[in-house]
Amino acid sequence: MSGSDARALSRSLLDLCRMRKLTIATAESCTGGLVAAALTDIPGSSDVIDRGFVTYSNDAKRAMLGVKATTLSTFGAVSRETATAMAIGALEKAISRWPPATAASCIANAGSAPSAAAPCGSVPWSRRCAC
Repeated sequence: MSGSDARALSRSLLDLCRMRKLTIATAESCTGGLVAAALTDIPGSSDVIDRGFVTYSNDAKRAMLGVKATTLSTFGAVSRETATAMAIGALEKAISRWPPATAASCIANAGSAPSAAAPCGSVPWSRRCAC
């Protein structure tokens, strides 16, 4: 996706949330805040963006988002289950108008211990909404 595509997508998401009176909370791991940065780069995004969590380590996922240690040990940090738990944690922590929450967790480099279930570069995404 090019930079202009990402910007157009970010603008569209913000406009849609604005029309529906929704706010957004993000929970990120390997993306290191890039999702929140892409959204907040759009002028006027502060009426939609509530907060973002960057939880790179498993300790941060547990402490900031309430991801259970059993989820991490059973499924790993790079799994749909962990991404879902991160999104739910962001949703529960956000003080906003029932925000959609999105989460990404991945193995970003060869030094990270990829597995057959989570090869290097895989990015499980989860989106949860309490709408």
